[in-house]
Amino acid sequence: MLRLFVGLALPYELRLRLAGLIAHRFPGAKWVPPENYHLTLRFIGEVDNGRADDIDAGLSAIAARGFDLTLSGVGTFETRGRPHALWVGVERNAALEHLRAKVESAVVRAGCEPERRRFVPHVTLARLDNPDPVRLGEFLRLHGLFRAQPVPVERFTLFSSHLAKDQAHYTAEADYALA
Repeated sequence: MLRLFVGLALPYELRLRLAGLIAHRFPGAKWVPPENYHLTLRFIGEVDNGRADDIDAGLSAIAARGFDLTLSGVGTFETRGRPHALWVGVERNAALEHLRAKVESAVVRAGCEPERRRFVPHVTLARLDNPDPVRLGEFLRLHGLFRAQPVPVERFTLFSSHLAKDQAHYTAEADYALA
């Protein structure tokens, strides 16, 4: 079984810029290592090799144009009023939405269940477990106006995810070029 997701790998310079944000660490945050920064287009989950091949074939058939991506702002995801993830957002982008829709269609055609959650493009910086609200608020205030230079997106990637005790490890299984 493979645990898969489709995403955008981020260029080294952008990952370095994001890593600069985590200089303001605080308790209750488990920080994502910069080598794991990515933007998830579609989490797939565990599939067998046959389904993985079908997903790969569907993703290979996607025709979409490249585009520029701009990361901007920071925020949290919450469950029942408790923050559980700290992220950097993405400026609204019709080409990204178009690519995401094509990826979703390909994954569903390969036999996966449709995604029920609304697509909220972001890059996760940290997983949160009862963070100090004052320090979290300071982080959000300090970096709320963060904006990176646009980066060209020329490909998307099928990743496998290997969970480990300390952190997940991601492996690029296949890259797909955009026109």
